[in-house]
Amino acid sequence: MTSHRGGGDDDGSPAEPETLVCAHCGTHAQGPQPTWSLSVENGARRHYCETCSRDNLRAIEGRLDAQWW
Repeated sequence: MTSHRGGGDDDGSPAEPETLVCAHCGTHAQGPQPTWSLSVENGARRHYCETCSRDNLRAIEGRLDAQWW
């Protein structure tokens, strides 16, 4: 039995890597970036490059719930 996700054509070829764009500075990157941060804000996924993540670390930590500490 063959299943198709999302109803699209699946010819067995590898999917193209997603282009990521930093939500703060606009830097572009191809595919998953292990040094980037991912935030879900109001249901929207936002990616932040390594530089912006590091520069804004305190603000990111400040938004975490107390249970994380």
